[in-house]
Amino acid sequence: MTMDSTITYDVLYELLRKEKYSTEIQKVDASFFKDVIRYLDEKESIIESQKSKESIFSNDVQKTEKQVENIKRIIQDLYERRERKIVEVALFSARNSKKEPEIVSAMLPEEKLLFKRLTDNLKISKESILSNLLEGKPPEEIYKKKIENNNTLIRFTSSVPKFVGIDNFTYGPFEKEDISSLPEEISSILINKKRAERLEI
Repeated sequence: MTMDSTITYDVLYELLRKEKYSTEIQKVDASFFKDVIRYLDEKESIIESQKSKESIFSNDVQKTEKQVENIKRIIQDLYERRERKIVEVALFSARNSKKEPEIVSAMLPEEKLLFKRLTDNLKISKESILSNLLEGKPPEEIYKKKIENNNTLIRFTSSVPKFVGIDNFTYGPFEKEDISSLPEEISSILINKKRAERLEI
């Protein structure tokens, strides 16, 4: 389901309901987070406007504040349900899949980054702990080596369409000024092609 870009209480409630009763992550607009922030800002502006009026409107203020509390509760519940699904998919992907699961296409950009980081860390942990133990080696050896080759944070200097990386995962699309954490090999290619620049933390 692709949700209308106009956020309302009913839209959020319906999205939460569908997220709750589906095993799949629900498809939403890429601007979902920005739309939610805009919606909350509008509600806060309404509260400020109501407070500036005479005390006769105090009940209106309380009603709006209560609604904002309910909205934030829905947003938190929605986030945690999607987060749980992302963790489950990352665990399955790290154990079984060499290709990106289809469900990833329904994730928001920030969620895709979370999924990628979780999957990478789970694979590193399995290799550095389980594989080493089975070979009679201490867990730290490979883990330290893998950490040194962690993702690189980059800023895109031009738009880049969706592409499949050398690790068979799908990345993008990215717009100019977007910031993302990508594997070092992929980041180096983008930087060498003048499509992105490295960010130093």
